[in-house]
Formats: sequence, structure tokens, C-alpha cells
Amino acid sequence: MAFVKISEQPSLYDNLEKKSVGEILHDINNEDKKVALAVEKALPQIEQLVTRIVSRMKRGGRIFYMGAGTSGRLGVLDASEIPPTFGMDPSWVIGIIAGGDTALRSAVENAEDDTEQGWRDLQKYNIGELDTVIGIAASGTTPYVIGALEECRRHGILTAAISSNPDSPVGQAADISIEMVVGPEYVTGSSRMKSGTGQKMICNMITTSVMIKMGRVKGNRMVNMQLTNAKLIDRGTRMVVDELGLSYDEARRQLLMHGSVKAAVDAYRDGKQSHH
Repeated sequence: MAFVKISEQPSLYDNLEKKSVGEILHDINNEDKKVALAVEKALPQIEQLVTRIVSRMKRGGRIFYMGAGTSGRLGVLDASEIPPTFGMDPSWVIGIIAGGDTALRSAVENAEDDTEQGWRDLQKYNIGELDTVIGIAASGTTPYVIGALEECRRHGILTAAISSNPDSPVGQAADISIEMVVGPEYVTGSSRMKSGTGQKMICNMITTSVMIKMGRVKGNRMVNMQLTNAKLIDRGTRMVVDELGLSYDEARRQLLMHGSVKAAVDAYRDGKQSHH
């Protein structure tokens, strides 16, 4: 039986160019409502993946996202947001896109068709058995991703696949297959739409839950966030005020001196203890 790509099936809507702007937006929004429900069905697989990542990361493992086109961009996006959000070194979560960083802005011809390049790209990072490689491919058939996952499995590296099609080749190439079946796209085959939205949701879920379990969040706050702009310094200052009961100015001074909410609070409390 041939593998059928639901993500490539004809749109449920037709004659799009004859519709009003209001109709187009309404119809796209109706399709978007399906995404979170499709992600919900994949929660058991996402949970299994996160649990296995945490135990490996505690021993020094890393997360690698791999994809081509939109899927590659979304992996790079999620990876790039981990250092500012959680104060993690950029080497903990790494996004790799077929065709390299040029492909973030422009399509790189045939980059996704090379079955061996993905594994070569991973070699630059001295990939090892504690690492986890998550392949992202809406179609479920991207050779770049499938080749990398197969090679990772041969080397005993934990693999997962995020795809929009059930029983896809990329899912079969991975230890954990996360299938988020969002149905046909509004513009037929345009997987930057529902598939991309679902991929972003799942990547956010994976890294957020891993970082919480790695102790990078306290209560519900990003206590390790980088203080890269005025808004974040203000948010951090208010966290320190809440935590220590200091005046705003003193809290801000402590925050900037120590570089993160967590470091400021810990240092202040340690200082208090040593005075007694």
C-alpha cells in the first residue's frame, strides 16, 4: 500500500481567489482551531520523549532539532529562544536546518534531498549517546531528516520524529513517533500553515517541560532569563521584589549585580545567613 500524505491532500476549500477577505480569514481560523486538538492526541508520545530527554540531559545530553524548510526554521526558532528564556548555554538545544543558516531566509535547492548530509551536520557537534535528535518533517518523507535519524539509531542515539502524517517513513525511522494529524491545509500542501503551527506548539511543549524539570523555572517564572532589554530587567526586578521584599531600586541593583533572578535571590539569602 502506498503511503498517503494527508498533509498534501486537496484543501477542503476551493475557488479561494473568489472569496472575500473576511471569508478567507474565517476559513483559515476554522482550520487553525483543529491544530491544538491534533496535538492533544500526541501527548502520550510527547510525554515519553520529554521524560527520556530529562534523564539524559541531567547527565549532560543535548537536544538537536533537524528539519528542512519551515520545519527546519521552527526547530532553529525554538532552539534560539532557550538561552534568553531559561539562561541555558546555547549548546544545550541546537537547531539544524538543511542547507545551513542561509536556508533560514531563502530556499536552498535540493538541500532536503540529501540522505547523508544530516548525519554529517550532526558530526560537527560530536554527537553522542546522551544526546536526543528530533526530526521535524510535515510530509514525513524528508530524506535529509530520515537519513539522519536512521544513522542516529544505528549509533544508539535517542530519536524522535514530529510529522503530520500517520505511519510515515520519518516516524518509522525514529524511536518515538509524534504524529500530529492536522488534515489538509487551507492552501493545498502549504505546510507552513497548520503543520507549522502544530510543530511550533510541540517544540515549545518539549523544551518548556524539559527546562521546568531541569530546574530552570521557579513557581511559574523564568528566574534564569537573560536580562537583554529594559522590559526583562523590569520583570526580573519585580520578581526579586516579590521574592525578597526589597525596594524596587535595591532589587534592581541586586539583579544587575548577579545577572539573573535566581542568582540574585540565592546570593542575597546566602548573605543573610552568613551574617547570623
